[in-house]
Amino acid sequence: MTAPILTINDLTASYQRKPVLWDVNLELPLGKIIGIIGPNGAGKSTLLKAIMELLPLDSGEVLLWGEPLREVRKKVSYVPQRESVDWDFPASVYDVAMMGRYAHLGLFRRPRAADKDLVMHCLERVGIATLAHRQIAQLSGGQQQRVFLARALAQEADLYLLDEPFSAVDMATEATLLDLFKEMGAQGKSIIVVHHDLQSVQQYFDWSVLLNVRVVAAGPTREVLTNALLQETYGSRLTLLTEATHQLHQQGAPPREQEPF
Repeated sequence: MTAPILTINDLTASYQRKPVLWDVNLELPLGKIIGIIGPNGAGKSTLLKAIMELLPLDSGEVLLWGEPLREVRKKVSYVPQRESVDWDFPASVYDVAMMGRYAHLGLFRRPRAADKDLVMHCLERVGIATLAHRQIAQLSGGQQQRVFLARALAQEADLYLLDEPFSAVDMATEATLLDLFKEMGAQGKSIIVVHHDLQSVQQYFDWSVLLNVRVVAAGPTREVLTNALLQETYGSRLTLLTEATHQLHQQGAPPREQEPF
């Protein structure tokens, strides 16, 4: 029997003694595009950081392919929220994408021609090859998000953890990313995405995890995206969120692209 891509047992994590994730138990299958859904403060980003061992746990265990992260780190690529990155760092689009090859190159090996070709191919896949030599601080929000994804693709991972990749990008970038995720899924890659837009969950994800400090439900999206489970996840905020999103769609307003900072 094939081991699940992710197994979490009895995980609890806190910030300043306040639990952000509480007694999380979760098992996710291979080869799916999976959405992590829940209100602000639900612990969605914290869950990805816990998987990547970027924060201490109060208790619990995280396994990938049945192994601890240290045994499979090269197979896992993590893309944090764009807002958490210092975009003033003096690096070009190409330089950032090449960082995805470091796990394969080691500290002192120079990129080979094959590595350079792969990086350019990844930039082409996300539609920014013409920006390869531009400084990252000069990019729009959507372009910066594409750079991050190109770096992740260059790593040639099997599991991708993406924190809000659709946040503050234009509609063209969102469509490009979604097409790419579906292509990656068809190639057997597993993708776990923190996401906030309930209106697109059904369209975007094979599986969904409803999270609000604890796991409310996890399974095929069509099974867990029910009114009862969403109400349990969002509580009174569900009505406000649904109405606001409906009004935005009625007005035909696309997500506003943020300027770099």
